[in-house]
Amino acid sequence: QVPLVESGGGLVQAGGSLRLSCVASGRTFVNSCMGWFRQTPGKEREFVAAIRWNGGITYADFVKGRFTISRDNAKNTVFLQMNSLKSEDTAVYYCALDITPNPRVDVTSGYDYWGQGTQVTVSS
Repeated sequence: QVPLVESGGGLVQAGGSLRLSCVASGRTFVNSCMGWFRQTPGKEREFVAAIRWNGGITYADFVKGRFTISRDNAKNTVFLQMNSLKSEDTAVYYCALDITPNPRVDVTSGYDYWGQGTQVTVSS
């Protein structure tokens, strides 16, 4: 098991910003992919963004231009900078780690480990 610890969630007004962080404990996961998903009650977990070891990035269409994903490989850490937040961004945000690279980074089945989630609430 690889513990993933998220931080940075909270309450923010619409138009504001938050920065989420996620640290994967243990060894350095070379060639891994780290991603962010989100989930609201009654809905399936949906893809937000992912970043591969070599820096390749994929975003969901609904966050392009507003969210930025980045990672620090030496520290096994991934970040999600969220700007221009909207009320519909309210969700629990989950960090995920894929240690066996898959061609699909936008599906939950492509990831091996998950964080506990951090709540993001955007008030309108």
